[in-house]
Amino acid sequence: MDKILTVQHEALAAIENAADLETLNNVRIQYLGKKGSIQALMSEMKSLPKEEKPAFGQKVNVCKQEVTEALEARQAVLQEGALAEQLVREKIDITLPGDVKELGTTHPLLMIQQELEDLFLGMGYKVAEGPEVEQDYYNFELANIPKDHPARDMQDTFYIDPNTLLRTHTTAMQMRELEKAEGKTPIKLICPGKVYRRDDDDATHSHQFMQCEGLVVGEHITLADLKGTLEFMANRMFGEGRTIRFRPSYFPFTEPSVEVDVSCPFCNGKGCSVCKGSGWIEILGAGMVHPHVLEMNGFDPEKCTGFAFGVGLERVAMLKYGIDDIRNFYTNDARFLKMFDRFD
Repeated sequence: MDKILTVQHEALAAIENAADLETLNNVRIQYLGKKGSIQALMSEMKSLPKEEKPAFGQKVNVCKQEVTEALEARQAVLQEGALAEQLVREKIDITLPGDVKELGTTHPLLMIQQELEDLFLGMGYKVAEGPEVEQDYYNFELANIPKDHPARDMQDTFYIDPNTLLRTHTTAMQMRELEKAEGKTPIKLICPGKVYRRDDDDATHSHQFMQCEGLVVGEHITLADLKGTLEFMANRMFGEGRTIRFRPSYFPFTEPSVEVDVSCPFCNGKGCSVCKGSGWIEILGAGMVHPHVLEMNGFDPEKCTGFAFGVGLERVAMLKYGIDDIRNFYTNDARFLKMFDRFD
C-alpha cells in the first residue's frame, strides 16, 4: 500500500510541475502508459494473498483515477495558457493599413476604341474584325489600288511575301465585309484595329497605330448622311457644340473624297496654339465609296451608294487628353498610364 501512495504522490507532483503540454504528455506515458508505473502496480497483484487482492486493486484504481483527473485538470490549464500565448504572438493590429494592390488602368487607346464602339453600336452599326496579317488582294486591289497604282507609294508597306503583308489600313476589313455581303444591303459597320506602315517614329508618327474606319452601303446614301454622322461623332467625342467642315481630298477608294476638320474644342474655334490659330483641327478622312469598289465587290453602283471614313485613334486620344507625343502610347510607362485612372 505504501508503494501505491508513493507512486501516486510522485505522479501528482510531476503533473503539477509540468510546464508545457509536451512534458505533461510524457508524465501521462510514464504513469498511465501500458508500461507505466501504475500498470506495473497492477501486475504485482498476482503475488499477493487472495484476501488482499480486492483492497489492493481498489487502491490502485483510486490512484489511477486521481492521477487521470489531475492530468486532465493540468492539461486544461496548460492549453488555456498556450492559447493565450498564441493569441499574443499572432495578434493582428487591425488599425494598420492593408497591403495596397496596384491595379492596372484601361489604356487610353482602348478607351477611345470602346467609346467609338459604344457610339456606333448605339446607331445600329456592327463591329467587324479582321486579320492584321493581310492579303494584298484585300488590302489594295479590292480597295481600287491595283499593283501599278501610284497610291501604293503613299503607304510604305511591311511585306511578308509578294502577296502577304501587315495591313496598312483597316479598309482591308471593309473589303472583306463587302465581299461577304454578296451584294446585299444595307451595310453599317465600323472596323477598329491596329495597322502598320514603314515610318520613322517621332512625336507624331509611328510604324504602328490604331485606326477605326466606318462603312455604310445602301440605297440613297448621300454626302449629307456622311456629314451628319461625322458631326454627331465629333460632338460625342469632343464635346457638344462642335461643327465640322469638309475639304476636297483624294483617296483611291472614295469619290468624292474629303478631309474632315472639327472646330477646335480648346478655343471653341477662336484660334489657339493647338489649332495653330485656325480654329480647326483635322481629325479624319472620308468620302463616298468609289463606284468601282462597289462593282468589284458585287454591288450595283447604279442602285447602291455608300460612304466611308477613317479616324486615327492616337490622334483623337492626343487631342482629347492633351498628349503631345505618340510614343507615350507604346512605351509601357506606368506613370503615363496611371494618369488615366480618372477616366476609367
